[in-house]
Amino acid sequence: MPEDLAALTPLEAAHALLGARIAARDVVVRVTEVEAYGGPEDGPWPDPAAHSYRGPTDRNRVMYGPVGHLYVYRSYGIHHCANISVGPDGVAAAVLLRGAEVLDGAAVARTRRTAGTPASNLARGPGNLAAALGLTLADNGLDVFAAGADVELTLDATTDPVSCGPRVGVSVAAERPWRLWITGAAGVSAYRRSPRAPAVSGGVG
Repeated sequence: MPEDLAALTPLEAAHALLGARIAARDVVVRVTEVEAYGGPEDGPWPDPAAHSYRGPTDRNRVMYGPVGHLYVYRSYGIHHCANISVGPDGVAAAVLLRGAEVLDGAAVARTRRTAGTPASNLARGPGNLAAALGLTLADNGLDVFAAGADVELTLDATTDPVSCGPRVGVSVAAERPWRLWITGAAGVSAYRRSPRAPAVSGGVG
């Protein structure tokens, strides 16, 4: 239920979304990788890597609630990325859907991906996940818990082992271990540290 995500921190909500099933446009996936993001400096979860860090804008307003709505944005002008708003209404937080395994509709998902993409990679990485589900900027703000919505999410907490590590591709707060994935599951992307992130002594996992 969406109220469950409203009572959780971004990291707790990210964990709760692992294993969730998303049905959209003839494709069903199981979420296997997520990444948590907080909000502004004066909020409960200050996060300089979050789009909401400098306050609400027309672009990031969905991150401020209500819970359970899609925050879709275009990355590098090419790929769409999809997040789920979490936390209390009015407080910025979201969970990026980073990877998933396709449970149903693989043939449909394949038409939205590069020819020859292996089944295990159809929704591997946030841009590929959104593409496999057919998500676009028109889905921004959609309530994924509303019955009959074009994109429906069903919480189904995983009992599989879960791993955590630093976030991918961000230049600030990169070491925060807010990326979670189901250990050994299909659809989990490779770790790629942003070249703009400060070097860390001893490296990262």
